[in-house]
Amino acid sequence: MPERLYDDTMYRFDTPEPSYWEATGGEQTPAAKRLTTNEQCDVAVIGGGYTGLSAAYHLCKQYHLDVRVLEAGHIGWGASGRNGGVCGIGGHKLNDHAMLSKYGLENTRDYYRTQVEAVELVRRLILDEAIDSHIMGNAEVNIACSAKGFRHMRNHIEFQSSKLGLATSIVEKDEVSEVYFNSPLQHGGSVLRPTFGLHPLRYVRGLALAAENHGVQIYSRSEVEEWNTDGQVHLLNTIGGSVRAKNVVVATNGFCPEYLHPRLDGVTLPMISAILVTRPLTDDELTAQQWKTNSPAITHVNLLNYFRLLPDKRFLFGGRGSSDGSRLNARKNYQALIGRFHEVFPEWRGIDIDYQWHGLVCMTRRLTPAIGRFDDDPSVFFGFGYHGNGINTATWTGKQIADWLATASESSTAKPDWLPEMVYGMPRRFPLAGLRLRYVQAQVAMLCLLDKLA
Repeated sequence: MPERLYDDTMYRFDTPEPSYWEATGGEQTPAAKRLTTNEQCDVAVIGGGYTGLSAAYHLCKQYHLDVRVLEAGHIGWGASGRNGGVCGIGGHKLNDHAMLSKYGLENTRDYYRTQVEAVELVRRLILDEAIDSHIMGNAEVNIACSAKGFRHMRNHIEFQSSKLGLATSIVEKDEVSEVYFNSPLQHGGSVLRPTFGLHPLRYVRGLALAAENHGVQIYSRSEVEEWNTDGQVHLLNTIGGSVRAKNVVVATNGFCPEYLHPRLDGVTLPMISAILVTRPLTDDELTAQQWKTNSPAITHVNLLNYFRLLPDKRFLFGGRGSSDGSRLNARKNYQALIGRFHEVFPEWRGIDIDYQWHGLVCMTRRLTPAIGRFDDDPSVFFGFGYHGNGINTATWTGKQIADWLATASESSTAKPDWLPEMVYGMPRRFPLAGLRLRYVQAQVAMLCLLDKLA
């Protein structure tokens, strides 16, 4: 197998991540099994996460196409089953000035309109398909960690509210403590809607089950090891079988198998994110930090932390991961993350940590999601690069790919009218792509410095 960006422990598709989500995954389990035959279909989807399953679901349900999904691990093995469980608005890493400078106000508004649609798409799928995913909260609470940061936040919220039309507002420091929670780091905050928390593994498994119910054939533990194109037909080979298809959807995000196709080489920058979950907290312990909300929250800094209360009163706290994914550096990073947890919530220093795990967040060079078709082969569609907002953005991306594939000309790669300019097309390849791990390390160091100076 070709060398990948991070340590091999990050790519062991036969080994579940020891997460809280895996321990509480519920009973909605898709019938997905290993591919052991040679099959043909209209569309083959590489990747069984939110993007791939949403694309397959909508291709079968709305357009009645014959679809196969090929997933390297079990359903929910990757980022779709191990993230922080926050379905909210975002999906990019551009600041307000950069967005307006590059795309203009109308295109920026268009993008955020689709982000709101994406959150509601997830909610609608959960309700329509009766997915037992533990929805909690109704907003994202964004916390400023300094007086200077709160001043910057005011400007940002004014821009989001007046220019973009988002449902967001400033919350003064005293109100944050009275309504949401308290922390020695908080200097005020903001509230953004719509956002909610959920159980990400239950959601992805429920989406897979819904896709199967509408006719999708899903194959787990069926990593695509070779991809050949013969005329107008693609042949995807796994260790146990193969799939021939007229169209291919690449939906692998941060775990992108770059060796499969030259067009995939060097276009993603995966970054490791880590999460810990405590034992269940008592009411007195929650009161000690004045915790009163079921909504997810984040710190408004460059290297942000995200956190939320879970249905069984455990507490989830996430942040940046290790530099290379090795077991040694992962252990060191977990200790650093626990230290940050205690800094944000000092009253919980004595609380046991029951779960800790890590995964990949996918970045692109232009810092926005990427949706499109290969320029040299319009039969191949792709969607990736959600910058830590994959639940809604990936689900929405899958639907856009399905609509595009089923309704557009077979030869045209032109952008559909409904697709925002910010997400269209393949991002440029990272220069010296083999050094991307160094990029990550340098960027983390720079962001740490900026946060200290804020």
